[in-house]
Amino acid sequence: MEPSTWSPDLRPLLLSLRPRFANAILDGSKTVELRRTRLSAPDGTRLVLYASSPVMAVVGTAVLVGRDTDTPARIWRRYRQNVGLDRDEYDQYFAGADLATAVQIGTPHRLVDPWPLAALRDAAKFQPPQSYRYVSNDDPAQLRELVEVPN
Repeated sequence: MEPSTWSPDLRPLLLSLRPRFANAILDGSKTVELRRTRLSAPDGTRLVLYASSPVMAVVGTAVLVGRDTDTPARIWRRYRQNVGLDRDEYDQYFAGADLATAVQIGTPHRLVDPWPLAALRDAAKFQPPQSYRYVSNDDPAQLRELVEVPN
């Protein structure tokens, strides 16, 4: 499917992650990413993994295999073995939140050569998200091609 024909519900997501979490996803030890907001993208959505400072590069891809939104306590009980956090870190992240979203991730693929933020900005007006955003037609071509779904 060409990027220009992506429908809003099939567009790939660009996820910003701390480098430790991006590496854990790519090595398969972390299969659940946590967010304080709901994520409505459908199962099968392609994910682009951006490692934030100090790495500041696109480091790989993965696929969204499911999402679960519930209270932080229930999400912890269901996914604690897969989130890459201890209980104190988890509680700090969700302090004051009524809901937690567990984004279940599969099929991780590490880029052989990560794409640094500077190179992506040279190619287009690229801005990584604070949390996540859809990949857009304004993003660098190499980023859009990375997540094209074959026909």
